[in-house]
Amino acid sequence: MAIRNIITEPNKLLRQISKPVNSVGKEEQRLMDDMLETMYDANGIGLAAIQVGIPKRIIVMDISKDESKKEPRYFVNPVIKNKDPEKATYEEGCLSVPNQFAEIDRPSKCEVEYLDYDGEKKLLKADGLLATCIQHEMDHLEGILFIDYLSKLKRSMIIKKLSKLKSTSVEA
Repeated sequence: MAIRNIITEPNKLLRQISKPVNSVGKEEQRLMDDMLETMYDANGIGLAAIQVGIPKRIIVMDISKDESKKEPRYFVNPVIKNKDPEKATYEEGCLSVPNQFAEIDRPSKCEVEYLDYDGEKKLLKADGLLATCIQHEMDHLEGILFIDYLSKLKRSMIIKKLSKLKSTSVEA
């Protein structure tokens, strides 16, 4: 397993639509293992493959709060089947949008069909933080970031701030 570089906004790659995975094999499992290690290392709860520069429809997640009891989840080619019309608001952040947080409204529940780590077809009924996290990560597969739900002004201020940080870290 290896820790990979997480791409941060602004970056055209983050706006790319990820491609479906034909089958789950050793290469995909190695990628999921690396993604999980990368996510844990960055103190995140979810990570999409595009965030490490791989445009594949793969997500890893672990919303367990307990360090000693990790509960990793793997989603390959996830598809949301049902979204609850009722909304829930969570403060979201993103490893690709460092140190920026905003309250985002999303459907409070959803059903997701996907392939697991071993390529088995699964259906998950999610609510609460799990539903929010799945929808957030699935947005990445479509080239959407949580800041896209904000007003144009707020979004451009965040992107300007991130651009400045990037240019100062390159010069350093």
